[in-house]
Amino acid sequence: MSEHTNTTPTDSDEPGVTVRTHTELADALPYLLGFQPDESLVLVAVHGSRGRFGGRVTVGIPTDPADWAVVADAVTDALVTGSTRRQGLPEGIVAFLCREPGPGENGTTVMEYLRPLAQHVRLAAGARDVPVVDALCLSDHRCWSYCCPDPACCPPEGNTQKPPGTSAVAAAAAYAGMTVRGSLRAMQRRLLPPDDGGDPRWTTALDTACANLLPRLVDEREAAEVAGLTLTTTADLLTRLHRLPEVRDLKAADACDDRAISIEEAATVIVGLQDRETRDRAAEWMEGPLAPPALRLWRALARRCTGAYDEYAAAPLALAGWVAWSSGDRTEARVALALALRADPDYLFALLLHHACDEGLAAESIRRVLRRAGKDRGREVVAGGAGTAGPGDVPGRTEGGEGEGAPSFRRRRVPLPSALRAAGRRGGTAGVARPSEAGGPAGRAVRPAGAGPGGSRAPYGAGLGPGPSGQLPLRSSRHGRRSQGGRGARGRG
Repeated sequence: MSEHTNTTPTDSDEPGVTVRTHTELADALPYLLGFQPDESLVLVAVHGSRGRFGGRVTVGIPTDPADWAVVADAVTDALVTGSTRRQGLPEGIVAFLCREPGPGENGTTVMEYLRPLAQHVRLAAGARDVPVVDALCLSDHRCWSYCCPDPACCPPEGNTQKPPGTSAVAAAAAYAGMTVRGSLRAMQRRLLPPDDGGDPRWTTALDTACANLLPRLVDEREAAEVAGLTLTTTADLLTRLHRLPEVRDLKAADACDDRAISIEEAATVIVGLQDRETRDRAAEWMEGPLAPPALRLWRALARRCTGAYDEYAAAPLALAGWVAWSSGDRTEARVALALALRADPDYLFALLLHHACDEGLAAESIRRVLRRAGKDRGREVVAGGAGTAGPGDVPGRTEGGEGEGAPSFRRRRVPLPSALRAAGRRGGTAGVARPSEAGGPAGRAVRPAGAGPGGSRAPYGAGLGPGPSGQLPLRSSRHGRRSQGGRGARGRG
């Protein structure tokens, strides 16, 4: 196989670690991404005569092989297009097909099963005048090359991968302070509802919160009170989580956070965050001592968005991605933002953050804007009297609603969950009064959030560093969060 240098797109003048064998290349993958991919197709761009690694794209392997050609073409196009925009047309692509054996399978059967997917990637890359210089299948702690015909180099039984952390790449990564965060699936599990849907009372509480709050959210005169309730409840939860004792085990820590948040409180905040302005104010909790409890809160709320309310997870997931990015953790940021786009591909807040994170932009510029907005809001509260509780008021926040001079003519658009929209199309209200029945102005109808087209999609992860890394907005057939149906108006959130 050819030699490749493990560097990022921005450090091409710096010395890198050279990988010479397939096992070394396989061992480098988690350090390129920041996590261990599973059930994933990973494409890495190669630049220059030294084979320097550039941008990367990760996407879940669809469970239906009929989708492989479409996914391979889309992923390859994303990598080539993004790499060309930043560094020029890649010299080649390295593909990794990662999947563990299922019942009755072994690594060899997985390798043969995925061979057509590798061929689809090679065809898609060739159509764009970029060769696939190597394509590796990683399964059962072994690796196979779909491109190397030499059995002495690539035996039919595959090459045994080295134990984690024992290669030259691992040593260089440890010296540089890089760490691998565990598997992609484990990272996603902290942001997704339980496989069994969780406590049935979660959905009941969300039904009640929607019935009580949505008619008020679309009425500008009452929306300020709902915003105050949402932000006050959020501030109380942040204080509560901040005071919890530290738990090192991640699963136990998440369970502790879940127990600290009541069902009614979670439902109130989840529904309140569907208002764009309230969500933007919540985004101001993103640094200092409040950042860790804020990230834990957004994770916990995303885990509560189950059943008909899976689309409502876009707000807490986007906030989790923003806090992670603001705290310097681009890996979790990309995973959270990708899940937000899976929940709602049209969620503008997540789309913008995902693009900015992938472009390598600094989060500090956004933080400055949020700090300035919080200070301006604080001055308005001082000038106009009691105001809505906001992030800048913690821990000494002010209770109350917006000042009397606040404009009441601005339109608010709040999405209904898909199940409630379906009931509305059948002529019912599913327990949620129409805005006019709640006393709101006649033109302020609740705008439905669009449900994207269906289709089998597998989980997807993220890359590390600037470049066309990250996740395509493909949804999972395994962890699908959205219902079937037609897509509504674009640009929500």
